Amino acid sequence: QVQLVESGGGLVQAGGSLRLSCAASGRTFSRRAMGWFRQAPGKEREFVAGISWSGGTTSYADSVKGRFTISRDNAKTTVYLQMNSLKPEDTAVYYCAAGAPNDDLGSSASSYYYWGQGTQVTVSS
Repeated sequence: QVQLVESGGGLVQAGGSLRLSCAASGRTFSRRAMGWFRQAPGKEREFVAGISWSGGTTSYADSVKGRFTISRDNAKTTVYLQMNSLKPEDTAVYYCAAGAPNDDLGSSASSYYYWGQGTQVTVSS
């Protein structure tokens, strides 16, 4: 069982930055790919970024490439999402997700088995 707790969301002006954190419980964190998804009102949940269990491979949605950076600290069992140059269209609830042990990094929600409660990010224009 894995529990995920996100933090770091908030209100920021367009062009600003936020850093989301996701603290994970469980001893298998270092063997799990991790992902960030987001869901805006009236829209489906979408993939934002993912990182392999080793941290050697990352993947990003086209809409955030060059602005967002995902990273992980296996010693702290925490994954991060650094968000720069934020836009109003980045406004959403952001969710952290964990894949199965030793699975490859995926970009679909079906690749992830554990989800956090989400943290709200609001970008004002």
